[in-house]
Amino acid sequence: MKWHVGCSGFHYKTWKNVFYPADLPENKWFHFYHTKFHTLELNVTFYKFPSTADLHKWYRKSPRNFTFAVKAPKLLTHYKKLQDCDVLLNDFYTACREGLKDKLGPVLFQFPSNFRYSDERLQNILNRLDQSFTNVVEFRHISWWSKTVFEAFKKHSIIFCGISFPGLPDDVIVTTKTLYYRFHGVPKLFQSQYDHSTLATIADHILHQAQVKTAYCFFNNTAAVGAAFNAVWLENYSALRRNIKYLSHN
Repeated sequence: MKWHVGCSGFHYKTWKNVFYPADLPENKWFHFYHTKFHTLELNVTFYKFPSTADLHKWYRKSPRNFTFAVKAPKLLTHYKKLQDCDVLLNDFYTACREGLKDKLGPVLFQFPSNFRYSDERLQNILNRLDQSFTNVVEFRHISWWSKTVFEAFKKHSIIFCGISFPGLPDDVIVTTKTLYYRFHGVPKLFQSQYDHSTLATIADHILHQAQVKTAYCFFNNTAAVGAAFNAVWLENYSALRRNIKYLSHN
């Protein structure tokens, strides 16, 4: 299983003097970040619709073996809710493919908490998403945690995003050979730092999914500095557990 562990964004003032050295200028923060991690979840694209040129800047700034996950603009997920947006959706996909090229990983569509399940909404998601991309869908309403949704996602090769989020199931859910999990902070959303026992439990659940070939884990508890330290720990723990598993089989 290949692991990609990182953070949901990297440019946070609260990380200065704690994760980033005090004397490191902000324009060097991304360079420092990619000495620790080989993947980044681009959240800036949620707030500003990205162009090919925007994303190609990230391509040029990142090292050779770096991978980006790209979060779809809220225009698509929160305002349009993937309705009547074929041109916009195609523009977004095109920017991702042409801007990030071989460094493009999953594309994340995160829907708002008032986006409840309906047969029509499920079908719209299945019909709209381009299966030539690695699509991830994250829900914030409990109604989407159902066998009907899981089976539909498996059939259409869409990743159901597992999440650690207050009040929602934290299950590790597998719908494709690629798994995606986001840590948002529990009990305090975007704030709480995870203890090692909690991270180890979730990591072990992921490692036991034999059908999963690639796992992406991103930390969105970025309001404090917990995300960076949690990601470093999980990166090291997952590598250790994989090495132990490899040695035990050889």
